[in-house]
Amino acid sequence: MKMRNIAIIAHVDHGKTTLVNSLLTSSGTFRENEAVQDRMMDSNPQERERGITILAKATSVVYKDTKINIVDTPGHADFGGEVERIMHMVDGCLLLVDAFEGTMPQTRFVLKNALENHIKPIVVINKVDRPNADPQKAVDEVLDLFIQLGAPDDLLDFPVVYTSALNGTSSYSPDISTQKKGMDAVFETILKEIPEPICDPDGPFQFQPALLDYSEFVGRIGVGTVRGGSVKVGDTVTDVHHDGSTKDFKVMKLYTFSGLRRIETDEVHAGDICAIAGNPEMNVGETFCAPGHINPLPLLRVDEPTLQMTFGTNSSPLRGQDGKFVTARVIEDRLFQEVQRDVSLRYSRIPNTETWLVSGRGELHLSVLIETMRREGYELEVSKPSVIIKEINGVKCEPYEDVQIDVPSEFVGDIMDILGQRGGQMQDMSENNGQTRVTYIIPSRGLLGFVNNFLTLTKGYGIINHTFREYRPMFRNVVGERSIGVLVSVDKGPATPYSIEKVEEHGTMFILPGTICYEGMIVGEHRYPVDLAVNVTAAKAQTNVRSSNKDQTVVLKSPRKMTLEACLDYINSDELVEVTPSTFRMRKRILSTPERKKFDAKKKAEAEAAANN
Repeated sequence: MKMRNIAIIAHVDHGKTTLVNSLLTSSGTFRENEAVQDRMMDSNPQERERGITILAKATSVVYKDTKINIVDTPGHADFGGEVERIMHMVDGCLLLVDAFEGTMPQTRFVLKNALENHIKPIVVINKVDRPNADPQKAVDEVLDLFIQLGAPDDLLDFPVVYTSALNGTSSYSPDISTQKKGMDAVFETILKEIPEPICDPDGPFQFQPALLDYSEFVGRIGVGTVRGGSVKVGDTVTDVHHDGSTKDFKVMKLYTFSGLRRIETDEVHAGDICAIAGNPEMNVGETFCAPGHINPLPLLRVDEPTLQMTFGTNSSPLRGQDGKFVTARVIEDRLFQEVQRDVSLRYSRIPNTETWLVSGRGELHLSVLIETMRREGYELEVSKPSVIIKEINGVKCEPYEDVQIDVPSEFVGDIMDILGQRGGQMQDMSENNGQTRVTYIIPSRGLLGFVNNFLTLTKGYGIINHTFREYRPMFRNVVGERSIGVLVSVDKGPATPYSIEKVEEHGTMFILPGTICYEGMIVGEHRYPVDLAVNVTAAKAQTNVRSSNKDQTVVLKSPRKMTLEACLDYINSDELVEVTPSTFRMRKRILSTPERKKFDAKKKAEAEAAANN
């Protein structure tokens, strides 16, 4: 059977997974009476809730006697490392662009990866049915992007298909009236434009895992493309490690992909995308060869982490009341299990503590792990994320990011002021119909704690996208700390309406009446830039004197709802987030109010002494 291997790449939320839905449905992969859910490739509960793809997934369809392997890639910058490695598995890609939004920061990133790996792109202008969509403008922006990225002349005349993945329609024309049911226009363009896999069917076996999966039964599973020969279950193959050393292992399991299923098979051939199990020590970028035919493929680059935070056992007074897994041993086992499948994640135990330094590609990358552990029944406490500083040629350097912001024009001045204070350098600004788009290069530190502030400042109308750019010398100013103070509980027990009514005069509450609090727990935001110790558990004194307003009901303001990401974004370096299966709470590292005040006074004195010197 003929074969094509393609990846679907795009900025986040431009419709990659929805397009895969339409391709699978249009190809007849499912029975007519088979129940199929929206975004079927997003099988992880968090993927469905967040509306994003977190893990790359492979599938395949058969169209006109050709097997088309399709890899659905993540769109968020934190998972961009997977996109880079997937480019080594495929021979072509569908570059998906929203007909309304046009090219975005991640569009540039994924197209750059495709061009660097000589992957031929087909441009798919999606969401042509959106109000105010401008497909032709989107195509012009894509052409500009090709030119900016130095694409060879033969790729500037790229094929274009127009789709509404949500409606399952496609055509070759930007005119929406030409849209027809089905994805034939996409399939025909793939068969015409994308070459067959570059491989050697008659040569010795050669395979390189570009992605990792993990199973408790068979250990690590490598996903990649067979570049030469074939392999059967039970065959002995040689794993060529990064340092050139080799190790033989026996193939325990082989899998191929079809529809939503990973299908166990006895043999796979050159050109096919498959998964191989049997070597618990395999790593991304190694080469599996036939014994006696050692021919390693070029190494794949794995993105290094740029952000780190501490994970620790829960030390709050409420420890162990909610979670099933609370000890250091089970948390470390879980972190070990995670790094078996996520090659961009690192962890190391801090000596003589029950705390680990966990490093990842960004706040979303780490918060997804925390949320997954929480849902599995783990209790832990985590710190504020901090950037990883590297020394390059004797100079301390930190990660910088490209930022693109779309806001109503009335908010632009405030946004520019804040980004300037955080080390941002403006690259471009354009205005259209009351909406302004600004692009910046900014230290990653400058984005810590910014998103929450940004959404409040723009009243929820702002859109921010950012992606890693490079390491640069450190920005001189300290950025990323919250400037406003917090309200901190001084007692343990359930919060009462009587106390909250009095405390909310000092700021904004994060808790409801009845919330169990403890000393050192953050219960609200102070209106001034200093922390305030408050009592939210006191009950109204009972007397036998009848009050004239006895029957009046206490009316409280709605508390601010804080998501896990909002909490990680909000806390300062002297604070932690306590995470349990049912909730998360912000708290001070030092819970005792007197001890915390002594520590803060000492820290202030040291800072003043340093300033005077």
